[in-house]
Amino acid sequence: MEDPGSDIQADTDERAPNFDALTPPEEVVRGDRTRDDFFDAVLGLDDPATASEVAERAGHGVDAAREYLDWFERMGIVTRVTDSPVTYERNQEYLNWRRVQTLRREYATEELLALLQSESERADTLAAEFDAESPTGVSITQYAAASDQSIEAVWEQLSSWKTARRRVSLLERALTPTSGDATDLESAA
Repeated sequence: MEDPGSDIQADTDERAPNFDALTPPEEVVRGDRTRDDFFDAVLGLDDPATASEVAERAGHGVDAAREYLDWFERMGIVTRVTDSPVTYERNQEYLNWRRVQTLRREYATEELLALLQSESERADTLAAEFDAESPTGVSITQYAAASDQSIEAVWEQLSSWKTARRRVSLLERALTPTSGDATDLESAA
């Protein structure tokens, strides 16, 4: 076997690398996959955000954020709100569709019916307590003053009512025949 040419031979005067100075592997490969970091970041969006803001939330670079946001937009996970600057918001319809699919997969019909019954009763009880059609029709401060409750207590009750109504809606969708899946998916994507 021939010796390699001098242009590709190692320099015998070179020092071995300082392995202690290298970035530890746990910092290079941190936590979950990058996609999951960006997915978690967009799930947490309450207001439209730029790629830079999403990158900061995810702990990754802006270029990666742009790529994932573009992909998430094509998948229906986010929607573009503005073009200059480009901002995105999470697509709540997509998330609702995913929740409905999860409910269908993880619960039997009887369990879904029991959950629906429970959440419906909770929503009805809160509607009667507030004597209103919807939690959005109740003034927190006015109701707190009229009922001699703290603003925080009234806010918590109204939040519970909103949650119960949202759960009723998701459970009803989960109990509808699966032929509606295509319609549900189209509205999410």
